Amino acid sequence: MKNDIDYSLIGERIREARKKKGWSQEKLSEEIDIATAFLSRVERGHSQINLKRLAQIANALDVPMETLITGVTTSSDKYLDKELYKVLINCTPDKQKLIYNIAKAVSESKSANLDLKIDTKI
Repeated sequence: MKNDIDYSLIGERIREARKKKGWSQEKLSEEIDIATAFLSRVERGHSQINLKRLAQIANALDVPMETLITGVTTSSDKYLDKELYKVLINCTPDKQKLIYNIAKAVSESKSANLDLKIDTKI
């Protein structure tokens, strides 16, 4: 499993959260005391951001830090919807049908002894 950090995706999520809040880059930069040029580079994925700064951005924008990192938040009941959709659209129709049939069988199972190994890592 590849564990590279995609800083451009993190930057896109920061930009999206900033715009959703109605803030300019200048406003966010002032809030967390960083240079606007640095924030611009972060949003474009041209500069890496450390966890301290990422936490400051998340707090300022009122979004969970995990949302900026992964694009989802586990505090929502529907946090896997987006991730499952991404998996499905990258599958062939045959694989989609297989995944659907497995999900349907699991959801309809009445057995308390249904022994599944669940990978909670995203």
